[in-house]
Amino acid sequence: MPTTTTMRGVQTMNENADGRRVITGMRHGGHAIVDKAPGADRAVEHGSVRLSEITQDAEIAKTDGIAGALALAGVSDFDYLFPALANDPAKLLPAETPQIAETTVAALNALGTAMIEQAPPSGPDAPIPPVHTYWGQFVDHDLTAATDNDSVIGIDVTPLTPMPPADVVSLLVNKRNPALNLDSLYGDGPFATPVPGGIAVPYRADDPAKFVLGTLAVTGGAAGALIPPVNDNERDLPRQDRVALIGDGRNDENLVVAQLHVAFLRFHNNAVDWVRANEPGHAGTGAVFARARDLTRWAYQWLTVHDYLDTVLDVGAVDRAIAGEDDPLGLLGRERTYMPLEFSVAAFRFGHSMVRGAYDWNRNFGFPGGFQERATLQQLFQFTGTGGFIGGATTLPDNWPIEWQRFVELDDLFPIRATRPIDTFLASPLEEMVNQLDGTSVPPDSDLGKLLVHLARRNLLRGFRLGIPTGQAIATALGITPLTVAELTDGLDPAIRTALESGGLVDRTPLWFYVLRESEVRNGGAALGPVGSRIVAETIVGQLRKDPRSYLNRDGWTPDDGVLLPDGGAVTSIAAFLRFAGVL
Repeated sequence: MPTTTTMRGVQTMNENADGRRVITGMRHGGHAIVDKAPGADRAVEHGSVRLSEITQDAEIAKTDGIAGALALAGVSDFDYLFPALANDPAKLLPAETPQIAETTVAALNALGTAMIEQAPPSGPDAPIPPVHTYWGQFVDHDLTAATDNDSVIGIDVTPLTPMPPADVVSLLVNKRNPALNLDSLYGDGPFATPVPGGIAVPYRADDPAKFVLGTLAVTGGAAGALIPPVNDNERDLPRQDRVALIGDGRNDENLVVAQLHVAFLRFHNNAVDWVRANEPGHAGTGAVFARARDLTRWAYQWLTVHDYLDTVLDVGAVDRAIAGEDDPLGLLGRERTYMPLEFSVAAFRFGHSMVRGAYDWNRNFGFPGGFQERATLQQLFQFTGTGGFIGGATTLPDNWPIEWQRFVELDDLFPIRATRPIDTFLASPLEEMVNQLDGTSVPPDSDLGKLLVHLARRNLLRGFRLGIPTGQAIATALGITPLTVAELTDGLDPAIRTALESGGLVDRTPLWFYVLRESEVRNGGAALGPVGSRIVAETIVGQLRKDPRSYLNRDGWTPDDGVLLPDGGAVTSIAAFLRFAGVL
């Protein structure tokens, strides 16, 4: 396996040299803890990961001060959009006394249980291609990685009560720079000094401007049809002993995101070729790499705003966020960038509702069904390095690459080629998520184990523990009329309604659930409603404005100024992005 190439004399080309950006041991929803923080050993026993194990900087393990360790790790802040709400018990979920808090926790567990789909969905799917579900997950991993400084931030304590907001802000840190800068793709860059024994994003030894790609395990057609283009085997992540050598190990937890990460690697490599062919003024490996990285980042940022957000948000939400000259969410008024908790813990988790239990994956595991009529979500977790690939392969078998056409184009003849509606239900496999306990000592049959694999319960309890204000309080603060009691409850699943009523959650509704219900009521599950759209649009657009290197700060940059397809067309859609990457 080629290793990261170090080119002395051009070390300054790596803008991330001040802190390691490679996260190799984190799991989706996982926690990390500063090595010498109080309670660190107990937290690790309960499934947390030591910060030194995911940042690849040995000095962190030697650092006594928590602040010093976090500075070495290159972390950023979490905070509340509306601190006054977070400090007002009346604006939070009920927890005024230990007994009330216990009732709320029971209601949240019942609500999460009821939100898992017990039967196939009866309503229409959303008019959204499935790629948008996983583009959103890729964005999430690029923006945030939640790390806890102390085990008390977890949701496994008894009694479970909201933490004081000041403690949450001081203890909870973001291992990601919240700019959409693809640090999850580029890691430490091609010119960083390798860390002995560490995992680094590998760049080609013969051409350090390009990423190393992983190759498929060749079955030669013995295990089903080969997936076109059959002569292209560079369609897996680079690996070593199955471990993906990428900037964020969470992108190898399910095969859709893993294949999307491959597409990003290939897009950058093709951008390198495009720069060399079309912009000869960029001479030298460092200059070509930097230019290709910029063009890849800007295409990604533009598509996130103008394809992804425009598709999943309320009509006009993106335009209003871009046109607005004020800073209603307070993202620009701080010296240090932060990620809003209301976004990362609640609003941006709407994508969990869009996940299907099975997909029309490729010609072997989809129409016409060489082996199966579809690929189950469980299989898409198993056919990753984290999932072990099943059957002894160390890389993705050549009968398992995605056929992206099935994920980017809606087709009335194939309803499965659309996302689930954004509603108050989650697909049944999310009740027992695969890979979530790998690398931890948490017993699967323990109460904590059952909680950590149950996505809905985990989301709701985390929001309660971190003191996220209610949906009604956030709506009012944003100047948006809250949902009425009738809108929240009429036609609601009986078990969900009972859970809300039993915990006093009808008038003080968890923000994550509120955002999902608002989508159902206001947009029929086809897009987020006004509260969810406002938080998501203004957070992402605000982060782009804050980043001086983003496309929004490049004097009107558009895809016409970026890389072009062979026919001269601009990359103005996610489908076009995949075509330029050579995977569609």
